[in-house]
Amino acid sequence: MQTRNKVLDDFSQLMTNAMGVAQGAKDEAQTAMNSMVDRWLAERDFVTREEFEAVRTMAQKAREENEALKARIEALEAETPKKSK
Repeated sequence: MQTRNKVLDDFSQLMTNAMGVAQGAKDEAQTAMNSMVDRWLAERDFVTREEFEAVRTMAQKAREENEALKARIEALEAETPKKSK
């Protein structure tokens, strides 16, 4: 009986070690893949969400300023008498 327990214990230890190695390989593969994807994205001209939001805010402000200036010009043109050609 003792021999069987030793064999089963050795087999159990072997499987435990194999699972540890497999988990380590999985972690290494995942790290390598993440690194590759990060490198690929860095080579592209993508912008971050923060950069996008900053530019969007600036564009919105510029549109609002343009609308205000347009309204001001129209008001000034309405006040100025038209010259006949």
